[in-house]
Amino acid sequence: MSQITVRHDTNDRFSIDLRGHRIVVDQPPPASSDAGPTPTELFVASLAACAAFYARRFLARHGVADWELVVTADFAWSADHSRVAAVAIRVETPRGIPDALRPALVRVLDHCTVHESIRQELVVSFHLVAEAAAALA
Repeated sequence: MSQITVRHDTNDRFSIDLRGHRIVVDQPPPASSDAGPTPTELFVASLAACAAFYARRFLARHGVADWELVVTADFAWSADHSRVAAVAIRVETPRGIPDALRPALVRVLDHCTVHESIRQELVVSFHLVAEAAAALA
């Protein structure tokens, strides 16, 4: 199992450490200093980056120029703003994608690891390690 550590920096800013890399997440003003993307933006970015990875590998396997590949993601909140309700991912190459490969590429994108992880039931557990604090007076 891979481990990712998140540490509080200041206000709503946190540092994420993973495999020797550091990523900062934050909230926009006035809540915080906007030192990085929000966790939700990072979530959507993770989906787009995974799609980009799968698209690039697919295009390379089929001899399609992939050096100018661009993947964008637009997302919409649910009505109560409690979750991301929709993500639209656009895969673009300036030289185009042959029509014959388009259905296969869509199937490949549909099965990127991040998408597979959220389309199936994901088991998440929370474990509190700190001792219980004394009741506040």
